[in-house]
Amino acid sequence: MSDNHLDRDVLNSLQEIMEDEYPVLLDTFMTDSEERLRLLHLAEKHQDAVEMRRAAHSFKGSCSNMGARALAESCRELEELARRGELDESAQLVARIQREFAILRILLKSERQRFPAA
Repeated sequence: MSDNHLDRDVLNSLQEIMEDEYPVLLDTFMTDSEERLRLLHLAEKHQDAVEMRRAAHSFKGSCSNMGARALAESCRELEELARRGELDESAQLVARIQREFAILRILLKSERQRFPAA
C-alpha cells in the first residue's frame, strides 16, 4: 500500500479498534467520500465559497481519520482558498482531489477485498 496516499499504520489502528466493523468503516468512507466529492463539484460549479469550505472541511476530516494524507492536504488547501473567497484555482484543486480520490479508491478496494463480504 502506498504510504504517499494512505497511511498503513492508521488503517491498522482502525482495524484494531473497529474489529469486525472495519469493513463497514471502509464501505462507509467510500460512500461518504463520493457524496463529499459531489458537493465539492457542485460548490465549484456555482462558485459557492461557503459550501465549498464546508464540504472541503468535512472531507478533510474524514480523510485525516482514514490516513489519506495527500487527499486531506488537498482538501485543506481548498478549504483555505474558499475561506478567503479565492475561487480562481478551485477547479484545478477539485480536479486534483478527484484524481487523488481515484487512487485512494483503488487502494481501499484492495484493502476491502481482504475481508469477506459483510
